[in-house]
Amino acid sequence: MSNEAKQKLVEATLRLAPVVPVVIIDDASKAVGMARALVAGGVPAIEVTLRTPAALDAVRAIAAEVEGAFVGVGTVLTARDLENAYKAGAKFAVSPGSAPRLLDAADDSELPLLPGAATSSEAMELLERGYRFQKFFPAVPAGGAKLIGAWASPLPQIRFCPTGGIGLANAPDFLALPNVVCVGGSWLTPADKLAASDWAGIEALAREAATLTRKA
Repeated sequence: MSNEAKQKLVEATLRLAPVVPVVIIDDASKAVGMARALVAGGVPAIEVTLRTPAALDAVRAIAAEVEGAFVGVGTVLTARDLENAYKAGAKFAVSPGSAPRLLDAADDSELPLLPGAATSSEAMELLERGYRFQKFFPAVPAGGAKLIGAWASPLPQIRFCPTGGIGLANAPDFLALPNVVCVGGSWLTPADKLAASDWAGIEALAREAATLTRKA
């Protein structure tokens, strides 16, 4: 699959909802209930981060059992991470940065990648490789909405998914920008609700997030 074809898949995924939940999950048995709650709440693109041993099992379960879910894998750092994500059934991968070896592996993979950039130079380098859709990370510590908004004029070809330090209160600041297609955030799947299997609570958070408006 060409990189342009993969970019179109990334765009379609990011446009499913204004928020992509960023999930840290310790118990894979919670994955299906969580994902069903997110889908029911109108937030079907789900990023499960590779920060726990349960992550890939969670992805496998969601991919196999949750209709309507578009599950991806986050915190992808290496070619092996990318391969494992693809084998687990992920539909997209997300990286916090853009290491050259990872980008080379992504060129040869069928799995669409959303790579991360924190500076305009990094964003330009990714654009040279055909990445029109990028993750802005860590969004708030790197400069927040003011920084990414300043990139809209000189880098009009790029659309971003800011992630890092974003919650319900400041998400609208990012979504109001012309170069932000959606935001990523962990507030939809808090650890206490996951531990308690509070699927109604997670669905309510998803419904609230799904009502956010975006300009891009």
